[in-house]
Amino acid sequence: MNTQPESETPTGWHIQVLDKQPHLKVDLHLLAQAVRTVLADHGIQRAQVRVVLVDDATIWDLNRRFLQHDWPTDVITFPLETSPEALEAEVVISTQTAIRQAQEYGTPPEQEVLLYAIHGALHLVGYDDTTGSQRQRMRCKEQEYLCRFASGKGTSCAGKNES
Repeated sequence: MNTQPESETPTGWHIQVLDKQPHLKVDLHLLAQAVRTVLADHGIQRAQVRVVLVDDATIWDLNRRFLQHDWPTDVITFPLETSPEALEAEVVISTQTAIRQAQEYGTPPEQEVLLYAIHGALHLVGYDDTTGSQRQRMRCKEQEYLCRFASGKGTSCAGKNES
């Protein structure tokens, strides 16, 4: 198991990325940076977040136990404690699902994992994707962050506003 060292800044940030799967080599520091940026951009002042990369069997079990969905999924976000300034959470990502989706969409699997980390972080700051308009708003934000963190890694950001 690979672990990105826990990242801490003086303001109380603890972002840890745990790699518990053998299917895909991922830039753990990039995932931590992306999650931290999403949270900071949305006013979170302190955070303890663990991002865990797993296989389909593990995320399937979590999906069944906690969401009563009997299938593997891409990402599950567990907000453990939230307040306007601080949060504690876990974001679980399936790299096997990322590999499959990347093949379907013609994108690098590492970019799919980055997308899932961004997606999970956006859920933590209040974005939702249950209705069409919510989903569209979330997809726009995902693309904005993908362009910031995945430039030069197969992401097409031509003509998009980069912050």
